[in-house]
Amino acid sequence: MVYLFYTRLIALTAGTLVYLFLIALILGHRRPRLFERLLFFLVLALFLIYAGGLLEINAAMQYGAAPQATRVFYALLTSLGFAFLPALLVHVHLVYMGSIRGLPLPRLCGGPTVWFLYALPVIYAAVIRAIDHSVLHPQPRLVFSLWGKGGSEVLGVTVLACSALEYVIVRHSNDRTERKLFACLCGLSILIFISLAWKDGLVTTASLQVDGALTLLVLLCILPGALLIYFALKHNFLEYGAQRNLVYALAATFLALLYLALVHRISGWLAPVFPPEATASVLLFALIFLFEPLERVIGPVLHERLRERMDRTQRLSVELQTEARQGNLARFLARTEELLRQEFGLAVIRISIPRDRALKPLEGPGGLGHSVRILLSKDGHEIGLLEAATTGAVLTGETTAALQFLAEQIPALAELCRLIEEKLRLERELAERERMAMLGQMAASVSHNLRNPLSSIKTILQVQLENRDLPVEVRHDCALVLDEINRMNLKVGQLLKFARPAAGGERAEAVALAQKTVALFRHDAQRQNVIVEFEAPDEKIGVLASEEALGEVLSNLVVNALEAQPERGRVRLSLAQKGDRLEICVEDQGPGISAEMRARIFQPFFTTKATGTGLGLAIVARRVDEMGGTIACESPLENGKGSRFRVTLPRAALEVAAPRLAHNL
Repeated sequence: MVYLFYTRLIALTAGTLVYLFLIALILGHRRPRLFERLLFFLVLALFLIYAGGLLEINAAMQYGAAPQATRVFYALLTSLGFAFLPALLVHVHLVYMGSIRGLPLPRLCGGPTVWFLYALPVIYAAVIRAIDHSVLHPQPRLVFSLWGKGGSEVLGVTVLACSALEYVIVRHSNDRTERKLFACLCGLSILIFISLAWKDGLVTTASLQVDGALTLLVLLCILPGALLIYFALKHNFLEYGAQRNLVYALAATFLALLYLALVHRISGWLAPVFPPEATASVLLFALIFLFEPLERVIGPVLHERLRERMDRTQRLSVELQTEARQGNLARFLARTEELLRQEFGLAVIRISIPRDRALKPLEGPGGLGHSVRILLSKDGHEIGLLEAATTGAVLTGETTAALQFLAEQIPALAELCRLIEEKLRLERELAERERMAMLGQMAASVSHNLRNPLSSIKTILQVQLENRDLPVEVRHDCALVLDEINRMNLKVGQLLKFARPAAGGERAEAVALAQKTVALFRHDAQRQNVIVEFEAPDEKIGVLASEEALGEVLSNLVVNALEAQPERGRVRLSLAQKGDRLEICVEDQGPGISAEMRARIFQPFFTTKATGTGLGLAIVARRVDEMGGTIACESPLENGKGSRFRVTLPRAALEVAAPRLAHNL
C-alpha cells in the first residue's frame, strides 16, 4: 500500500507539472483560433484534476483527516476538471480534424451535438441525483463531479470515441510526424479505456487492487500531455517548439519549484532534530556549490545550441543569396518573407523596399503576440523596413539577433537582385534590338526586291487601264491585279513600320492628332454603318513622341476596332489626363477577345483574320513601349462582348514657338 501511495503522489505531481507546462506553452503561443482555446481548456481541465488529486493526497499526509474546507476545495477542483472533460476531448478532436486538417466531418458532429455534450453533465446530474440522493455527497477522491456514479462509464465511452477519431486522422494524414503522434495517442486512448474498465471491474474486490488500477490510470493519463510536449519541442508540432526561450524559462521555473518543495519536505522530516529554517538555509545555500557543475553541463549544451542557430542562419543567408541571383526583386522579397517565417516560427512577416509609410504597423493575428520593426539601411540611408510578429510570446533574444543579422544583409542582396534584374532587362532589350535590326534588314531587302517590280507592274497596269479599247474582261482583271498590288504594298509598308524604330525627342499634341485620326476613318465607318465617337478634354495635351508614332498607335487601334465591329456597332475613342500621364481608350462592341488570345494579340504575325498580317497591334505595342507607356486589353466588357484597349503615355509640355529676334552686329 505504501509504495502505491508514493507512486501515486509522484504521478500526481508529475501530471500537475506536465499540464501546467502545457498551459504556459499554449498561452505563450496563443492564436485567435478556436482550436487553441479548446486545447487550453482541455489542458486546464486535466491540470485541475491532477492538482485536486495532489492536494487531496498532500492533505492526507499533512492532516490525516483533512479539514472540511480543504476537502471541499480539492473536491471542487477535481469536479470542475471532470465536469466538461468528455465534451472538451471530443470537441478538440473534431475541431482539429475540421479546421486544422480540413477533413470531412459527419453532419452528426455539428454544433448542436457538441453543445449537447457540454450540457449533458448538468442534465445527467439533475436526473440521477433526483432519483438517487446517495450521490449528493460523493467521496472527494477523484470523483466524477456532476457525472455522479456514471462518470467512469461516460469517460470510458468518450476515450474510446477519441481513439476512433485519432485513427481516422492517422489514416488520412500525409505528414509523418502527425501520423506518429496520433498513432501513439490512439494506442494510449485504448490503454486508458482498458484501465478504466479494469478499475470499474474491481469495485467489489480488495482495495489494494483498486488502488493499483487507480495508480495505473493516473500514470497513463500523464502520457498524452508528455507526448504532446515531446512532439512540440522535438518536431515543432503546431509550431509550439519555436519558443525555445519560453521552454527554457518554464523548465528552470519548474526545477526551482521542485527544489523548493524538496527543501520544504526535508525540513519537515528533520524538524524533530533540526530547526526547519536552518535546514532550508543550508539546502538553499548548497546551490552555490552546484553552479560550477551546472555550468559544465549546461555550457556545452548552450554553446551547441548557439552553433546550430548560427549554422542555420548562415545556411539561410546562402539560400537568400542564391535567390537574389535570380534577378527578380519581387520574388526575392516574397521568398525571403517565407523563409524567415518558417525558420523562426513567426506568425507574419513583411519586408517593404522601399518603405511605404502609409501602411499600418504589422500586428500578429487577432492583435495578439509581439512585433518587431527593423530598419533596412544601405550606406547610412534608410531603404526599407522589416516587420515581424509572433503569435504569442515576446520574440526571443536569439531570434531578434538573427533577424537583425539578416536585416543587415537584405539591402545588399536586394541591390544585387536589382542590378541582375536590370542586367537581364538590358540583355533582353539588346537581344530584341538585334532581332529587330535583323528584321529591319530583311524588311529592307524585301522592300527593295518587291517594291521595284511591283511599281513597274503597277505602272504597266495603269497604262493599260487608260486604253479605251481594252476589253471589259481584261479591264476587270487588270483592276483586280492592281488592287492586289496595292494590298501587297500596304503589307510591305506595315512590315517596314514594325521594323523601323520611332523617332525620339519630339513632342506631339495628342488631342488634335486624335481628332485628325477620327476624321480620317469616319468615312470608312459610315460605309460600314458604324458610329465613331470621340471624347477629349478641351485643353491641349502633349506627349513625348513623334506625330508619326502616335498616329500609328491611334490609327491601328481605331482600324482594329472597326474591323471587329458588327453592323450598327459603335467605336469610342477617349482621351483623359491621369496625373502626369495621358490615358487613351479605344472601345468597341465586337465579339470580345478570349483570355488565351489576349496573351498573344501583341505578338508579331499573330492574327485571327484571313487576310491579316498580325502586325497592327504589334506595331502599337512596340510604339507604346518606345514612348515609355503601357498598353492593356480588357475584354469582354458587357454580356460577353466588347473590348477596350487602354494606353497610358507620359505627358510632356508642349513647346511654344518663340519669336526670333534679329541682332545687328
